This record gives sequence, C-alpha cells and structure tokens, in this order.
Amino acid sequence: TMSDPTPVTALLESWRARCESQLADRLKDRDPATARLHEGMRYSALGGGKRLRPILVYCTGTALGAPPERLDDAAVAVEMLHVYSLVHDDLPAMDDDDLRRGRPTCHKAFDEGTAVLVGDALQALAFEVLAGDSSSPLPAASRLQQIQVLSRAIGTDGMAGGQAIDLAAVGKVLDPRSLEDMHRRKTGALLRASVLLGAIGGGVTDGPRYEALWRYGTDLGLAFQIQDDVLDVLGETATLGKIAGADAARGKPTYPSILGLAESQRLARLHCDRAIESLASLG
Repeated sequence: TMSDPTPVTALLESWRARCESQLADRLKDRDPATARLHEGMRYSALGGGKRLRPILVYCTGTALGAPPERLDDAAVAVEMLHVYSLVHDDLPAMDDDDLRRGRPTCHKAFDEGTAVLVGDALQALAFEVLAGDSSSPLPAASRLQQIQVLSRAIGTDGMAGGQAIDLAAVGKVLDPRSLEDMHRRKTGALLRASVLLGAIGGGVTDGPRYEALWRYGTDLGLAFQIQDDVLDVLGETATLGKIAGADAARGKPTYPSILGLAESQRLARLHCDRAIESLASLG
C-alpha cells in the first residue's frame, strides 16, 4: 500500500533477484573458444542495475494472473537487449562513456571490438531466449507476438531510431516535440515493450486492457527519461553509477537544457500521473 511501501519494495526486490538468477543461468560459459566474449557478456549483464524493465514484465504479467515461469524468458530477453544498448551507447563512436553502473564500461574493461560483439551477441541471445523451445510454458503464438513487440521497440521506430536522432542532434537546439519524439523512441519504446511483454505473458494480447497498458507504458517511459535527464543535472556520479553532467558536457539536447529544470520536473510528474490514470480501468 501507499502508506506502507515495505511490501512493494520487497516484491520489487524479489523480481529483481529472480531476473538476476535467470540472467546468470542463461549466461553460463559453454565454449572455451569464445571465453573472452562470454566474459564480456557476463561483465556487462551481471554488473548491477535496477532491472526496471524485467520488473515491469513481472509486475504486469503477475497482475494479470500469470505465474512467473511464463514471464521469465521475456524478462531475461528485455534486460539482455537493454544491456546490449548500454554497451553500444557507451562506445566512443556513440556517447563515449567511461563509467556504467559504477564500473568501467565494457570497452574500457575489455576493448572496443569485444564491446561491439558483446552487444551483438546479447541481442541475438535475447531473441533466442524469447523464441523458446519445446519445453516453453508460453504458447508459440504468444512468443511470436512478443518477438514482434520487442523487435519493433529496438528498431528504427524505437531504440535505434532514437539513438540516430540523438547523434544527429548533438550541438543543436531541438524543439520540445522533436525532443519528445527522440526520447519516446530511444528509451520509452523499450519500457513500454516491457509492460506489453508482461501483458502478453498474462494472456492479454489486444483489446481495451492491452490499450490501457500501452498508454501506461508510453507515459511511464517518457516520465522515466525526463527524470533521467533531470538526474544528470542534479545527481552525483557516485549515486548515478555513471558520469553526472555528461549530457551537458557533450552538448546533448535534454529536457532541462530546453525547458529548464522546474518545467522538466513538472513534466516528469505529469507523465507519471497520466501513467497511473491509464490503469484506472483495470481495477
């Protein structure tokens, strides 16, 4: 409940721990010839993180009555894709970051070539996990829909497109609408997909409930990214686990740089409230 957040915190922690265990199990090294690549994959995927996206898969699916076993593959897949995006975003050709989750980024801990392959391999493994096998508890049709949802979320209309807009926008002033479009693709699309993966795992594949969860994921994704922009200004490197102030140093367009800090904080709250309102029809 809102008055006592402890049970909620404990629930979120239980989902985070479940994802951690599932990830570790799927990333066991099986081939000595690619030991360094596997080491890089484990370093990047098991090096901490909030696990927000898999938590959204578990929370959505279980709220709709699905047992966790029907959600594990989607939770692991979405986190692998998130980690892949971080490894590639950190590369010198992209954001050129030295710190991620409080540790050296993958290309710093290993090398640039390995980091590229780590991202490639995690993306491939994510879809292999999602495709499942004969023992998978989720029907093939549901898995196919999940693959479609996830592939769209990381393509040109999603994460990759958002990153392309971001790269082209460095040093320029974007209008608020273009900034929102960039963030909806780059960050929001995968967060919304996490919610929808949980919905599909819970047997909700279309109709009013699916649409309500679509709206929830959309507003949640935007609130999250605006708050991330705000924390880049207000946060400290030790707390964030990545270099504070990096956006401003690179001349990247952000909500605070375009709309100011106070308006950015107001917008984050607005989209958070809208996300919650979207769930009203679900009881």
